[in-house]
Amino acid sequence: MKKEYLLGLLTVLLWSTSATAFKLTLGYMDPVQLLFYATLASTVVVWAILAVQGKTMLIFSLKPREYRIFLGLGFLNPFVYYLMLFKAYAHLPAQVAQPINYTWPVMLSLLSVPLLGQRLTRIDLTATLVCYSGVVLVSTKGSLAGFRSLDPIGIILAVSCTVIWALYWICSIRIKAEPIVGLFLCFVFSLPFTAASCILFSQLWVPDVMGLPGAAWVGCFEMGITFVTWLTALKLSDNAGRVANLIFLTPFVSLVFIHFLLGETIYVTTFAGLVLIVSGLLMQKIMAAGP
Repeated sequence: MKKEYLLGLLTVLLWSTSATAFKLTLGYMDPVQLLFYATLASTVVVWAILAVQGKTMLIFSLKPREYRIFLGLGFLNPFVYYLMLFKAYAHLPAQVAQPINYTWPVMLSLLSVPLLGQRLTRIDLTATLVCYSGVVLVSTKGSLAGFRSLDPIGIILAVSCTVIWALYWICSIRIKAEPIVGLFLCFVFSLPFTAASCILFSQLWVPDVMGLPGAAWVGCFEMGITFVTWLTALKLSDNAGRVANLIFLTPFVSLVFIHFLLGETIYVTTFAGLVLIVSGLLMQKIMAAGP
């Protein structure tokens, strides 16, 4: 197997552990603490990657305006995005929160209309309908009774995360900095926000240090290293689109970890809803690529 596909599959495998890692770690610390320690870990690991690549001096090569932009981006992601995401996972089963979060490309299309002046096509509208039908199916387990068991705060947080992530990508479109440098700056600029939140609304000291390995795992393999391995896989490929399609395996592989490590019973409606969500995303992607 070619190196780019091995890297792509490795990235998918690591990303597939994220939902499980969130839930397990939230058993030892609250969302604010998880955000702080995961961001700290990701900052260290991305700096180490830059050091190995000999790119640390690029951190200081940007214009003042670009640093201000990265300050705003760091506030959006990881601070606001992951804080809301971790809180969503604290309120919802992993098999519900993860598929909802996966609909962010649809939200990106919707927000591109008012923010970038783009137009929605029939395919975009159809893909949106299909994806959010899947969200409803996952959230309600396919019955009206499911609405009564919904945690509205968790659902609102999970959907809101897709808005924040889409805004982050829209705001970063015109940034020309080295991607890994940009990622590092976002983490660095978010640290004061995460530390202040932890001090004001929680505590920096965690009562059970068993949560720290989980926070480190989230920081390294959800927020840090996987970004680099994914970019490398895309750069090595002669056909980046084929490698990029591997990402659609992530939510399905994630269900395996959620079932066997978290012990959640995976409902048929979860799988069916996820199929709808991925079908909508694939529809949008294929039509965007054109003939």
